[in-house]
Amino acid sequence: MLDKATRIGIVGGGLGGLSAAIALKKIAGIQATVFEQSDKHDEVGAGVTIAPNACRVLDKLGLLKAMQDAGAIPDGHGLYLDALGNVVTDAAWEDTSGQYKNIGMYRPDMIDILAKAVDPAAIRLHHRAKSVEMIGSGVRVHFENGAQEDFDAVIGADGIRSVVRQAVGQPTNFVYSGYMAYRGVIDADDLPKDWKRVSQTWMGNDRHLMTYPLQQHKLYNYVACVPSDRPLKGHWSGPADVAEVHAEFSRQKWDPKVEQFLSAIKETFWWGLFDIEPLTNWSRGPIALLGDAAHSMIPHQGQGVNQAFEDCITLAYFLKEANSISDIPEAFRRYTAARMQRAVILQVGSRRAGAMFDSQLQFTNTRKRNVDITSGRDFRRAVVFDYDALKVAENTLQRFKKA
Repeated sequence: MLDKATRIGIVGGGLGGLSAAIALKKIAGIQATVFEQSDKHDEVGAGVTIAPNACRVLDKLGLLKAMQDAGAIPDGHGLYLDALGNVVTDAAWEDTSGQYKNIGMYRPDMIDILAKAVDPAAIRLHHRAKSVEMIGSGVRVHFENGAQEDFDAVIGADGIRSVVRQAVGQPTNFVYSGYMAYRGVIDADDLPKDWKRVSQTWMGNDRHLMTYPLQQHKLYNYVACVPSDRPLKGHWSGPADVAEVHAEFSRQKWDPKVEQFLSAIKETFWWGLFDIEPLTNWSRGPIALLGDAAHSMIPHQGQGVNQAFEDCITLAYFLKEANSISDIPEAFRRYTAARMQRAVILQVGSRRAGAMFDSQLQFTNTRKRNVDITSGRDFRRAVVFDYDALKVAENTLQRFKKA
């Protein structure tokens, strides 16, 4: 077993990096050092969904109750609707047992919970990684502020534009979806009193609107996706005029509830929806990738952050099983073997879900779209939500031992 003197650096202090530090301490007894590029842990005020598969991980890490208290569990199943508000199917946002249910989280609340669970002395702010190199059996990280640190191992949780990915020898092939998303939150008091306290997704012709509750139903998150070439002309994100959202959704007829919701938006931001082509490897020697650095995906299955949580507990489990520092490269290879296929399936599935919500590609036939999304309801619960990352890691280790 690795001892407390093991030096592990985590590049990236977002949701993935902080949860990795928590998992390493809780599962493997390792105090990692987290390097965050900004001067403070800060998140844009938008929402994120903690799915049942990630709730299972957070429960094992002792964080689930805090997330449930800060977030919002919907009052029932979500709804997929066509543009005019006709229900296509419900969305069973829970695992088969009903023990774990979706939680809508305000991202700043989520960061706050995770940051408080990490020893402040283990977090270094204003450290943007410039390069990562292997030195002997260890790893050296160079930072833009002139500092450098040496470690026994480094974990790259530094997002879609990962610097650590280069050290693993993996190319970065950004893929633009052709869509951007307007995102933000609105006050529940600005909606009709009888507004459904569940997730709702209106699927139109080449665009869609998704909403769900946050902060004990005091806020509602929205993601309004529209086709655009704006992200290819410069920045990938930025503030936007609310009038843009109204103009985009005036191009076709919508359920009056869509108009009600859009009229409550007071501030919005836009994001280009990029992902990366699936990688062929997530580790090289004592360097490993995690979260968006390993498998960035567009948000249409709500699994980006949830897959990072699965990564964290899996990686921590294999490091716990390592007997010495020399075993870390093998622990990282086992982690990759346990996680890569699932993440790639969800990367590709997220692209497919986007086409479905926007009635594109094979889903221009909305009857086919409706059949597909309805038939996938229970499959999604069984395959995505019932997944137990720790159990899969344990089974993977047994296969390695038999080999």
